Parts: sequence; structure tokens; C-alpha cells
Amino acid sequence: MKKVTKAVIAAAGFGTRFLPQTKAMPKEMLPLIDKPIIQYVVEELVKVGIEDIVIVTGYSKRSIEDHFDRPSQDLINNLKQGGDSKKHLLEEVEEISELANFIYIRQKGVYGSGTPLLNAEHIIGDEPFIYTWSDDFIVSDPLRFQQMIDAYNEFNCPILSMVKAKNDEDYDRYGFAGGKEIRPGIIDVNRIVEKPGKDQSPSGLATNSGFLLTPDIFKYLHKAEQELEPGKELFTNLALDLMVADGKQIIGKEIENGTYYDAGNKLEYLKTVVDFALKRDDIKDEFRKYLIDLLQ
Repeated sequence: MKKVTKAVIAAAGFGTRFLPQTKAMPKEMLPLIDKPIIQYVVEELVKVGIEDIVIVTGYSKRSIEDHFDRPSQDLINNLKQGGDSKKHLLEEVEEISELANFIYIRQKGVYGSGTPLLNAEHIIGDEPFIYTWSDDFIVSDPLRFQQMIDAYNEFNCPILSMVKAKNDEDYDRYGFAGGKEIRPGIIDVNRIVEKPGKDQSPSGLATNSGFLLTPDIFKYLHKAEQELEPGKELFTNLALDLMVADGKQIIGKEIENGTYYDAGNKLEYLKTVVDFALKRDDIKDEFRKYLIDLLQ
């Protein structure tokens, strides 16, 4: 088994839910207090041993590349002039570019979550890798990616990150997987459906926030693309379902001790900001007091 050291982040969406804010600024760069959403995703990948991160971007996404680049000399000089009071900020912005080896690709192809993978195929080669999003994540202990890697090391096959649906609307927003339970929180997947609706869903477990994939996914992505009806999206789950039909094992791993955050929609983004603010030692007490006073 090869060690998982590569990841692909899909970041080519238009962020239309946040217009006009996202007309010139990528939704991935919306701040959670003082870090953009995508940085939280990158930092978690780095913590579990990911060294090469492919970010698949699109129009108006240059600021993502700038963010993970070295700081400009003007910014460095400005922070140095601040002396000791800004030394920690200088160290922080300089460390960002050293988090990983970043590779950027402009997305080309049909719409859908499978296309960023096809764009990154030549970089991934024959290695297992993590595929995840730039505007949602799971905060968990152990880290969700570590839980997925541990499951991969045990079963040596693709791993789906899963969370329980919270409401009926989730069944129309996410993919869902069903199968035989191997043990609590682990299922041997036999069916994957994209946005099935509650009545047609194979389970209550949504395939949210990422996959750990093996390189044979590309064979099935190409097949799914060839079979795709005009105007339809190329979902990753279409390829995964073809793998299952071909007798390939796929494991669904419900993330333990986790909270799922979907920062790609306005209300959930605001909830995420509030939750993160209430966990920050430097602002949580005053912020909580503000909220309490506001609601009285």
C-alpha cells in the first residue's frame, strides 16, 4: 500500500449563493474570523501528512494562489516596522506558503464534481489521494482525514466520509450511500445515489466533505463521462457507483465526534462563523456577552 500524500481540492465554483460578494472574491476566501475557509481545509490535510495539494480553480480565483504564495515584500516590511507586536503575524503569513507543495489547475470540462478529478489525473498518477471541497469541512477528534486514512489502511479501498442527515432537505443536496454494516460507523457500500430525495435514499448517511480515492477511480470517471447524457452533471458518485457495480469494494466511514460545516450557503456560513468565534479564546467571552445582550 502506498502512503497517502496527495490531495485534490475542488475550488472552481462560481459561489452564486454569495453574489454580489463573490463577483470578484472566491467563496473559498470568505473569512472564518481571520482565515479563509480554504485554509482550514489545507491545514487539516497537512496535519495528516499530505504534502502535495492540487487546487482546481476557475475564473477569478487568482486570490487563492496569492494567499498561499509568499507574502509581498511590502507586507513584510510593514509587519517588520510593527516590531514585536506584529512579529507573530509576520511568522504566520510566511508559514502559509510553506504548508505544502501547491499545484494549481484551471478547470476544463463539463460541470460537476467529477471534472476536477479528471483535470488532476496526470498529477495524481497511480497513488491514493484525498478529494475534498473548499467550502465545507468536518471538525472532529480525531481529524476526519485521519479517520479516513485509518480506514483506508485497514480496508485498502476507497473511503467515503459520511455524516448523518439532519433534515429532509439534506437528501436533495448531497449524495447518499447504503450497504451492509460491518461494525458501527463502517458500511460496505453497495449503492451510491446523488441527491436521491428522502424517499429514494439508500440510507440516512450523506457522503459529505470528502473521499479517499484509489487511482482506479479515473477509469470509472471516464466511463461515467462517456455515458453522461447531454446537459447532465458529472458527479463523482456516478463513477463510484460504477465501481460498486463492477465488484469493487468501497467503505463508508461515518466520521466520529464530528460537526459538519457547510460554509457554502449563507445561513450555514453565518452559523459557522458564530461557532468558530465562540471557540476563540481571544474573543469568545466578549462575543458571547454580545450575543446574549442582543437577544435579551
